[in-house]
Amino acid sequence: MQQYWLDACQRSALFLDVLRERGNTYYEHNASKAPNVLDYAAELVMDGRKLPHPVNYLLVRILPPESVQTDPAKPPFVVVDPRAGHGPGIGGMKKESEIGVALAAGHPCYFVGFLPEPVPGQTIEDVCRAEAKFIEEVAARHPQAEGKPVIVAHCQAGWQIMMMAAICPELTGPIVLAGSPLSYWAGVRGKNPLRYLGGVLGGTWMTALAGDLGHGIFDGASLVSNFESMNPANTYWEKAYNVYSKVDTEAARFLEFETWWGSPVLLNAEEMQWIADNLFVGNKLAAGEIRTSDGVRVDLRNIRSPIVVFCSWGDNITPPQQALGWVTDLYDHEREIVENGQTIVYNLHQSIGHLGIFVSGKVATKEHEEFATCMDMIDLMPPGLYEAVITEVAEDTENPELIQGRYLFRLEARTLDDIRALGANDAADDLRFATAARVSEVNKGLYQTVAAPAVRAIGTEPVAQALRQTHANRLRFAMYSDKNPLMQPVKAMAEAARAQRCPVAPDNPWLGIEKSMSAWITMGLEAYGNTRDMMTEAMFLNIYGSPLLQAMVGLGGTDSAQRPHIERDLAREAMAAKHRSDLATEFETGGLVHALLRALIYVRLPDRSADERSFAMLKAVRAAQPVDTRLPLREIKEILKQQFLLLQMDARRAVAAIPDLLPRSEADRKIALDALRRVVNAAGALPEESRRRMVEIEALFGAREPAPEQVAPKNGTRAKGKTLHA
Repeated sequence: MQQYWLDACQRSALFLDVLRERGNTYYEHNASKAPNVLDYAAELVMDGRKLPHPVNYLLVRILPPESVQTDPAKPPFVVVDPRAGHGPGIGGMKKESEIGVALAAGHPCYFVGFLPEPVPGQTIEDVCRAEAKFIEEVAARHPQAEGKPVIVAHCQAGWQIMMMAAICPELTGPIVLAGSPLSYWAGVRGKNPLRYLGGVLGGTWMTALAGDLGHGIFDGASLVSNFESMNPANTYWEKAYNVYSKVDTEAARFLEFETWWGSPVLLNAEEMQWIADNLFVGNKLAAGEIRTSDGVRVDLRNIRSPIVVFCSWGDNITPPQQALGWVTDLYDHEREIVENGQTIVYNLHQSIGHLGIFVSGKVATKEHEEFATCMDMIDLMPPGLYEAVITEVAEDTENPELIQGRYLFRLEARTLDDIRALGANDAADDLRFATAARVSEVNKGLYQTVAAPAVRAIGTEPVAQALRQTHANRLRFAMYSDKNPLMQPVKAMAEAARAQRCPVAPDNPWLGIEKSMSAWITMGLEAYGNTRDMMTEAMFLNIYGSPLLQAMVGLGGTDSAQRPHIERDLAREAMAAKHRSDLATEFETGGLVHALLRALIYVRLPDRSADERSFAMLKAVRAAQPVDTRLPLREIKEILKQQFLLLQMDARRAVAAIPDLLPRSEADRKIALDALRRVVNAAGALPEESRRRMVEIEALFGAREPAPEQVAPKNGTRAKGKTLHA
């Protein structure tokens, strides 16, 4: 017992010292002009405060470490951090972060962060304008890049970037949405209680109240509190106990994370009100109900770049339904995705939590690395809905030399039914959320009419400052710092404990009792959290499921039960019809490259998947061509997309026209066919239907007999013989 109590007292002193260091770091970190937790050196490129519509956002260029070389031909990556309560830098906080893996893959890298305080009067639309200017500047700095900037957006930054890309679709390359909610109403019963919070609180009137008390400023610490309330066991016990029980080894990791967690930023009240009204409660983005100040509708169908959604079943803030529900809000059938020319890729992690998706714990490093190394492949994929499947390379995997690293990246075609199978609201639940949105409008109107004038009179600047300084999420950092006189002896006590440290034996029975007590406390807090969540859900379902309440806000009747869906756009439909009409004249138009890509798609189409081996071989064939005749990747992408749509429109006519696109020289045809065989066979043995199609294509190329299956050359090998101008 004596050994245990000595260890417990020493751990207590050391734990208090960790909290003291955390408090001191809180003051030091937030005293800097641009606090962030980036682990990389950076230089300022653009200051959003100097734009015509000034905002507190900044664009910086990440300076690669001396050991890292970037390739000017590779498209730059732009990592955008969320302004959802916390400060910037989480996207580059560790070597395993998105910035780290992008640099390791040879991509130049940029970062979009923000200052702690907003520019007076800035709006969400102003932020979107600034981000468009940032992306434009990055693209201008990399004229040699074979593609537009790749944007990696975390959480709240995801819907912001999607809005920007919908308004300025010509600017962006592939967009990676990491834990980004775009359909806030989506979810399944018994889970995801955060989506009910707006309704249970009576709507967004409390957001308006907080902004008025803050003298026109909304404190991001309140958003942090909402996140923490979701897991009371971790917030109130597990996180602290983990440090206390492992204080000799866990302090550094804890302090690193708390530096970011303890630096809440501010938003203009107008910004936060817009977010709450249009997204948290309104769910208007995916339904196309948001318009810019000059009347332009924000339609996510306008986005021309590939959209990559990275989500997780372990994420209780942005569950897969909220990350992917926008797809079924926009489209009724996957055929519409193809016709619209959009490429949507999603990846479902089984366990990682929300912060782990972009903090990049090692459990998600595999996904981030594969996205970075295979982004060119994603950018080249024809339109459609795909799931990214990442598997370890097995011993019997064919052509492993064409695979980068230990994992094989594969894209498999999916349908909208695969998205719906993840879980969705029924019509009754959609009606409940629509009712909550109407009630929110009523309550906000009542507040602004009756109470807001008095609250604004109370919420002076000194009152607002006092409320922010005494917020629980700030106070808990400040009270354990050296500014608190009661903490003065802690440093000396901790030094003495380190000098005489006597850790208890792992098999000590009292240590076992301590761990058992900790487990019981965790179970109790988890039970409380689960009970609270069930009560929240039951309250929401019962209140907003009331036919009387629904009728009172004008939503009674069966017609009101329709799910949220974007409205028809006649101009878009007319343009699509014209595009199909123009495309119908292109079957016999083109040359050798058109024929090769059409044949490649036709042969591989029955497999409904593509992996990085075929793409690696396609790049090897292209690299073997003279530089002066080599087509840019962006041009190849457009040709490939066109050929895919032609095959979708009329496969028989498209295939029959292939001989018209081929050169007359038999030797040139043979070289082209050999290249096609290498690409087709790179991913391994073909399914039976693909083999039949390959025989058909070989006959069209004039081959007298089918060739045996090819073995892919090693990386760096070049095609022999005459060059293929592709």
